[in-house]
Amino acid sequence: MIEEIKEDAETRMQKSLVALETAFAKIRTGRAHPSFLDSVNVDYYGNHTPLRQMANVNVEEGRSLVIVPWERAMIPVIEKAILKSDLGVNPSSSGESIRISMPPLTEENRRDLAKIARAESENARISIRNIRRDANGDIKDFLKEKEISEDEARRGEELIQKVTDEMIKAVDQALGRKENDLMAL
Repeated sequence: MIEEIKEDAETRMQKSLVALETAFAKIRTGRAHPSFLDSVNVDYYGNHTPLRQMANVNVEEGRSLVIVPWERAMIPVIEKAILKSDLGVNPSSSGESIRISMPPLTEENRRDLAKIARAESENARISIRNIRRDANGDIKDFLKEKEISEDEARRGEELIQKVTDEMIKAVDQALGRKENDLMAL
């Protein structure tokens, strides 16, 4: 029982880490990277389709992204979707492709983006702690129903705490990597 609770909590905490990495991917650094556009969904004949499923996204010269749609008719629709996506970039089309230049970040922009990254990591920590609280609540419920002993409950809570500590350490490491990326010139 305790092992099942631990595995469930660990799985849910891993999902929080994945969500954090996704949030970090949306925070741009000075370099261009195709994953920057992963959150962009385009209205493709009535369906919201991820941009990557309807175009090639390539990095050019390290500071710009080039999007080559598989259908030329989709260029204005893709441009509109990028503008709506609130990523803070302006696409420009050349008839066959769309180019997005990533302007270099100023020191102030870097600090602001680092604040956003810290806020996202704090949200992940809160999520992980909530999962720990839920798991410990499940263990206490089993203890009340006398399905486990007090020693097993204490051991289970220690296991949950160990997993929580590992996950929070992983969040801190991911934040450190993102801050280093943001502050690198």
